[in-house]
Amino acid sequence: MNNDAQIKVRMLKQSLLCFTFGLLALIPVLGFPFALASLWLSGQARRAERQFWNAARAYRLWGVVCSAAGTVFWMLIGTLIAFQAVSNH
Repeated sequence: MNNDAQIKVRMLKQSLLCFTFGLLALIPVLGFPFALASLWLSGQARRAERQFWNAARAYRLWGVVCSAAGTVFWMLIGTLIAFQAVSNH
């Protein structure tokens, strides 16, 4: 397998893993490390997209959306819980 093919296969795998980790990022509390991994993988795949067409681009984009939404949502919930705990004291 030549180098270009290896880069393309790696880019496709990273895009699919980004989607998987993005979905796992929606899990409360446990999802934060998955969100970070999803965003990191998205950056890696996006870098390869500059040279090659990514057939799994939609999966990469949905992975980023899910990881960002999960992070923002659960950070907001965590902030509300912390605020409630402090104000009840």
